[in-house]
Amino acid sequence: MKILGIDYGRRKIGLAISEGVLSQPWKVLRVNNFEDAVEKVLQVLQVLQVEKVIVGISEGEMGEESKKFAKVISHKLSVVIDTFDETLSTYHAQRLSMEAGIGRKKRRKMEDAYAATVMLQNCLDTLH
Repeated sequence: MKILGIDYGRRKIGLAISEGVLSQPWKVLRVNNFEDAVEKVLQVLQVLQVEKVIVGISEGEMGEESKKFAKVISHKLSVVIDTFDETLSTYHAQRLSMEAGIGRKKRRKMEDAYAATVMLQNCLDTLH
């Protein structure tokens, strides 16, 4: 099953993909606002033809906005959308990429995709 992990943000959206038990970073989308984020993610979903989407949910205001984002996406496409706690995923992604020796420039460019990968992997691990 092809699964897309989304680390939602107001300016950048990290995307990770899985076709088995491992997730991997895919790309980072730069967005201008909520509507632009929805439009760009819908385009990605149409191209990738995933069977499931996992949207990371944090705490507070951003968590509520992420839930709204997931709900809007689910109403526009017939794909299964779940949410998963992404608390500290960015921190863990930064730490893991430093340990892997990934340079600072690449880390900053792909940070949100790495965070989406950590969140999606945590979700996959709970399923298996």
